[in-house]
Amino acid sequence: MNHTVSIQDTGFVTHDVLQIKTDRPANFEFTPGQATEVAVLKDGYSNKKRPFTFTSLPSDGFLQFTIKIYPDHNGVTDKIQTLEQGDQLEISDAWGAISYKGPGTFIAGGAGVTPFISIFKDLADRNQLDENKLLFANKRERDIILDSKFNQWLGADFVNILSEEHNPKHAHGRIDKEFLKKNLKDKDKYVYICGPVPMINSVKEDLLEIGVEKEQIITEDL
Repeated sequence: MNHTVSIQDTGFVTHDVLQIKTDRPANFEFTPGQATEVAVLKDGYSNKKRPFTFTSLPSDGFLQFTIKIYPDHNGVTDKIQTLEQGDQLEISDAWGAISYKGPGTFIAGGAGVTPFISIFKDLADRNQLDENKLLFANKRERDIILDSKFNQWLGADFVNILSEEHNPKHAHGRIDKEFLKKNLKDKDKYVYICGPVPMINSVKEDLLEIGVEKEQIITEDL
């Protein structure tokens, strides 16, 4: 089932990541970590649907999306950054493979962190952040989405690694076996991974090699 929502507010949270707030249809339900298919109700775009994750809470009276913009692509996200209050989107019922099953380590690449935002908001609301950790891979520090919020939620259990920038505050390189050995919260707990498919495949292979059980690994690709 599809629903029409109106934009209430927009604003950038990094140089290329936009947050959009919309009204919420009556009786619309989702769980933290789920996504929806979104279409911009403008000429030439209403049939171009793209998946975006809810970054609001199920208890909020509004919907929120945190979206990486790709202006060079001249596509849907480029159009989204031009939208204003009152413009409309069409969304589908919620879906998604990432859901919280218990404490563990969350591993995100770039915009792959978005399914985890609602999950961490929900855990913070319920005072259940303990025993959870986030490993976040980006190119540069300015790419880190909700840096201050994750620091507030997780403190030392928020670990960043940058591939294209040396910064004394963060690790440098990519998430590999040695990085996982050093930073994995507990290999007997769940590991949640979201990001580009090559990253997921590589991290999953490394996790299996260091002894994480396949059943403990939960993934969602971009």
